[in-house]
Amino acid sequence: MYKPQNPVKQATFWAILAMTLSAQAAPVSEPNFTAVQAEKFGVAGSLSNAWADFDNDGDMDFAVSIKGGEVRLYRNDAGKFVSVGQAMGLPVQGDEIRGLSWGDYDGDGYVDLLGGSNVSPIPSRSYVYRNVEAKMFVEVAADIGLSTAGRWARQSNWVDFDNDGDLDLYAANRTGANRLYVNSNGAFKAMAYQLGASDPRRTVGACWFDMDNDGDLDIFLTNQSGDSDAMWRNDITGFVDVAPELGMDETLRDLASGGVGCAVGDYDNDGDFDLYVGTYAHNLLYRNDGDGRFTEVAEKMGVIDPDHTVGAAWGDYNNDGLLDLMVIGYYRNAEGQQPSDRLYLNTGDGFKNVLEAGSLLDAGDHGVTWVDYDNDGDLDLSITDGYGPVGGHPLFRNELSSKLRHRQLQVLVLDSKGHFTQAGAEVRLYNQQGELVASRIVSTGGGYNSQDAIPVYFAVQDGGPVSVEVRFMGPNGGTRQRIDGVRLKDYRGKALTILKDANTLTTAE
Repeated sequence: MYKPQNPVKQATFWAILAMTLSAQAAPVSEPNFTAVQAEKFGVAGSLSNAWADFDNDGDMDFAVSIKGGEVRLYRNDAGKFVSVGQAMGLPVQGDEIRGLSWGDYDGDGYVDLLGGSNVSPIPSRSYVYRNVEAKMFVEVAADIGLSTAGRWARQSNWVDFDNDGDLDLYAANRTGANRLYVNSNGAFKAMAYQLGASDPRRTVGACWFDMDNDGDLDIFLTNQSGDSDAMWRNDITGFVDVAPELGMDETLRDLASGGVGCAVGDYDNDGDFDLYVGTYAHNLLYRNDGDGRFTEVAEKMGVIDPDHTVGAAWGDYNNDGLLDLMVIGYYRNAEGQQPSDRLYLNTGDGFKNVLEAGSLLDAGDHGVTWVDYDNDGDLDLSITDGYGPVGGHPLFRNELSSKLRHRQLQVLVLDSKGHFTQAGAEVRLYNQQGELVASRIVSTGGGYNSQDAIPVYFAVQDGGPVSVEVRFMGPNGGTRQRIDGVRLKDYRGKALTILKDANTLTTAE
């Protein structure tokens, strides 16, 4: 089991940090963000948003699924976005795409895009758009075994569950059994029902992370319409649902209740990964106790707010070293469905919502991602509004001061060939005294039915230098690579890139 280095020193460090932040916590004002290209992004019916560097030029692009079947792709040209999806072969109409997930399934160095459809009353299929050297996208789902006919798609996860070096696919289903597809040289075959976490409950969210620190990825499922949740422990040859044993199953729900989105993050900087679950009832926050068990602390920590919560994402928006939480949801009134969002500031001993109703950032009802799209050292916010009175997929630029922006460190984790296949890898930061500063996980999916292929983001209070450790999944707890003496100023505007099994580091130019 993973244990942070120098636990006594770390505990002292954390206590001092918490007291300092608490003393500085009041008053708390709304964060300073501005809207980016608002007219371009004001497209009604926007559902899922997913970010990745699809053209390998060092900045993050993004895709959005829109009602009516369009998958819109925006290329990031030095902070300005150009819509290129139609020209590159992505659909402008057809089956409604309910989720978007980026991952390099064929290991060619270019991230591909999966779109899961949601068609009523007869369920449709899923689509895989293969990225052909950033020149065009070709739909290949049937050719590679991932059309998943009859699926009402929700979360799709590109993960290497069996640690064989390529990305497999988990396909959550809103109306039937989920399926786990095993990748064999770019072709996929469904794992047997009795082995593959083929949960028959009505699943919306699916978050993979190594909950028991054994070196493989396990899966938490948020299930809807009264169904209980699941925590499927990965034993490589099969899965076991341990949610009842851990007290994470949430039984006795009514039909109007259930889990929707989930988000994984180390909010208390203790080295293990906690789990937030948005629901159509009281939201949940499972604190990881570091021994394979979890404690539900949402009410204690101030994030229980009830309503229709849909998506959530962890991100340190103010660069104070603590993960904050953006929660996206909605409520209904006489005018229809209205956005109802919260930005929870992490104070060190709890969370405080810093958004007023109707404020600039209170504008989404489904998707959410934190990403530094302009590489200026702070996290920007991407959300979607699919059913609200305005609609769109707004992007908000974070306006932190230059002093605060200089605290950021981006870390991009790739395999030994430089491909984005390491979803679920864990990245930890240590200060010069060897004390754990913070932990991040390479995205395995989240927001609303989305999966990003982006760096992980840290903020370092004293400016470094720091040590960066990556734990790659693998047998016997996986493998670790540690780089000492990393200076933040060397990586302003770009990411520190760590290749699995490599002896040297490169930077993303």
